Amino acid sequence: MAAKLRKGDKVVVLAGKDKGKQGEISSVDPKAGKAVVDGVNIAIRHTRQSQTAQGGRIPQAMPIQLSNLALLDKNGKATRVGFREEDGKKVRFAKTTGETV
Repeated sequence: MAAKLRKGDKVVVLAGKDKGKQGEISSVDPKAGKAVVDGVNIAIRHTRQSQTAQGGRIPQAMPIQLSNLALLDKNGKATRVGFREEDGKKVRFAKTTGETV
């Protein structure tokens, strides 16, 4: 199945503690159905100090379920993603505006 959300997409969170927050997808795990979004679903990770890195409490973005994310269209609203053929290529488009993504 084609990926509706990809790395670099601007998305909004639809459900959970970060509902309404916006960010950019930094990585996607299609097998698990999760994505890491910058600034969303932040958890504190404790790391031990080493010779190269400073230890302490480091905030880290954790994966969030793809079903809880929606793509942002050019108007800044959440939209669903569809697929269509243009010039023999399969492209994604925003259902609200009809524009290709």
